[in-house]
Amino acid sequence: MKKLSIALVFGGRSGEHEVSLTSAHSFLAALDRERFTVTQIGVSRSGRWFTGDGALFHLITEANQSLLPAELRDEAGNASNGEVSPLALTPEPKAAGLLSQVDAVFPLIHGTTGEDGCLQGLLELAELPYVGSGVLGSALAMDKPMTKSVLRDAGLPIAPYQTVLRSRLRSNPTAVQDDIEQNLRYPLFIKPANLGSSVGISKVHDRSELLDGLTLAANHDRRIIVEQGLDCREIECAVLGNDNPEVAPPGEIKPAGEFYDYDSKYIEDSGLLIPAPLTPEQAAEAKRVAKAAFLALDLAGMARVDLFLEKSSGRFFINEVNTIPGFTPISMYPKLWQNAGLTYNDLIARLVELAQQRHAESGSRDTVATQ
Repeated sequence: MKKLSIALVFGGRSGEHEVSLTSAHSFLAALDRERFTVTQIGVSRSGRWFTGDGALFHLITEANQSLLPAELRDEAGNASNGEVSPLALTPEPKAAGLLSQVDAVFPLIHGTTGEDGCLQGLLELAELPYVGSGVLGSALAMDKPMTKSVLRDAGLPIAPYQTVLRSRLRSNPTAVQDDIEQNLRYPLFIKPANLGSSVGISKVHDRSELLDGLTLAANHDRRIIVEQGLDCREIECAVLGNDNPEVAPPGEIKPAGEFYDYDSKYIEDSGLLIPAPLTPEQAAEAKRVAKAAFLALDLAGMARVDLFLEKSSGRFFINEVNTIPGFTPISMYPKLWQNAGLTYNDLIARLVELAQQRHAESGSRDTVATQ
């Protein structure tokens, strides 16, 4: 059987840089080298691109060590093991030969410039097959207010929310706070519009905490989303496919802290219930909503759809949609598919296959359009 060749891209310039390194480390450790070959491509916080077998550990030594799990901090001293060299970024990486033979590029850059359509646009220009959603779907799902707007127009359930501009917050913070309190009730969740992994997120219980939460989010983005808090369970669905996606049986998050923040996701030990203790009817509804969200946002390959199950009403609400879910040892996405019978390496192979299918269909579209 021919080995599949993957170019793994990780790191990036967003606040989720260390999350990406953790995902890449887990990916490389779990990859079956009898089935796959891999080319490492790391992007530093300063925007420099590196390749070679030592690219990951090169970036680990430059990372914020406090944001890395213990096993990566312990391995930072091995950074000299493996070659690393700068990679000249060109609009057509194929022309340089480095990526000309890969079966697919696997982006594992979480957050801005990696998950928001920027990297996907570069790969489209280079005519390279890549895992995950295209430019439009990536951009929509990364932008929380735009996600909610599209989902609302598709008739899908979302909790009440409000968008705030950083410029207005700085010019008239009192008016912004008054406006929020007129439209939403506490508790509130305040988030940057274009970050993931719970970076810059606050749970706010009253007016005394409101300005600090808004300021924290404004440090990360010019647009802020304020969401209505719900008394709910946190249910997550793993979606796999292109135009006719499948959804694994849902899982449930039991946060180590008050909510599923950065430390709960990557540092502390939050509980993952796989499968989630749901009735058959609830599980079916969660899968229906997750699939509908995936299609409404025009996603491809993979996504993790995060849902709220409101305790009082029994209704599901869509929280967020992640187009590059974590691939760390404790990440929900691969664990849900493992529970469904798809091993980690089979999941990777399936994602490569979906990337090639989508790339071939895009080529057919261009050919038809020019005839």
